[in-house]
Amino acid sequence: MHDQPWRIIGVPSDDPRALELRRQLDEDLGARYDGFHGEEPEERRIARARALALHPDQIIATLIAVTDADEPAGHVVLRRLDDEWEIKRLVVAAPFRGRGIARGLVAAALAIARDGDASRVILQTGLQQPESMQLYASMGFTRIPVYEPYVETMPRSVCFAYDL
Repeated sequence: MHDQPWRIIGVPSDDPRALELRRQLDEDLGARYDGFHGEEPEERRIARARALALHPDQIIATLIAVTDADEPAGHVVLRRLDDEWEIKRLVVAAPFRGRGIARGLVAAALAIARDGDASRVILQTGLQQPESMQLYASMGFTRIPVYEPYVETMPRSVCFAYDL
């Protein structure tokens, strides 16, 4: 028996539940950042999409949280980015927010990184995601300078690291 009405499972990156949760994240981020980048050339939008893309050969783990009723409630990806490990695409579906799912997903990703002998885990978020920044700070992540591939396309990003 577990203490919460959800559990975290590993799935393939193309699992339909993972794809749907990422679609929900894209919709949420689109609303949060609408107009945030101002007028910009199409090349920059394309470069930003490239920086945010998930490449299957970089993915170490795709985790989703599912309820006891098997409803997909949250998602996170852990990927290798050069010599570092990066948390990507953290989302909790709106009906399930406030239940500790994001914290559980991040903790599970950190455990995988620790078991994989990563020295630290990094992540990129933004000013329009204050709840994310609060979560990371509360879990012991520290602010770091914006790193590649976000420097050119998202210089106002807020980046964090967690030393393992």
